[in-house]
Amino acid sequence: MSTATLPPAAPTALVTADEFLNLYGDESGVELINGVVTRQPMPGTDHGIICGNAYHYIREVVKAGNLGRVMTNDTFVRTSLTGCRGADVAYVSYTVLPANVPNPKGPLTPPLELVVEVRSPSDPYKVLVSKAYEYLDAGVLVVMLIDPETESVGVFRPNELPIRFHNGDTVTLPDILPAFAVPVAKFFE
Repeated sequence: MSTATLPPAAPTALVTADEFLNLYGDESGVELINGVVTRQPMPGTDHGIICGNAYHYIREVVKAGNLGRVMTNDTFVRTSLTGCRGADVAYVSYTVLPANVPNPKGPLTPPLELVVEVRSPSDPYKVLVSKAYEYLDAGVLVVMLIDPETESVGVFRPNELPIRFHNGDTVTLPDILPAFAVPVAKFFE
């Protein structure tokens, strides 16, 4: 029995963020990671509930203080010339994007104050952490990672070690949302 050698796979053509947005700008479940179009599996009910809870608690504080805009549902954020991610929740203040300026068409471009990502069942935690640093490198001020598996929240800032909040702790974001104080358990209810 002989074994046939398969020809080498053709290299994947890299795509720029502009090309990606022209092709996939209104499609959810797809991201651009280092120039490669990547389909993301649908994460399920728990993920949606946790995203909704995060949006609710952030929106409550932002609306009460008339501070800015909160977006959800895989809002595109341009992270580089070859990167475009779908943020689970994003917050941009009126200082960065004034209230009298229309909502941007297409992806948000940092600086943004906050991006929240909820770990999907298919993602190892290290993938989520690398996504956090991609957002930070793009100019996002704070990235909050919510991990349903450990029922914990990680908060990442540029040039600082991440802070991990566990059940019984209260997540605070004094540098961007001083009134925000949410017990970790609330994200998972």
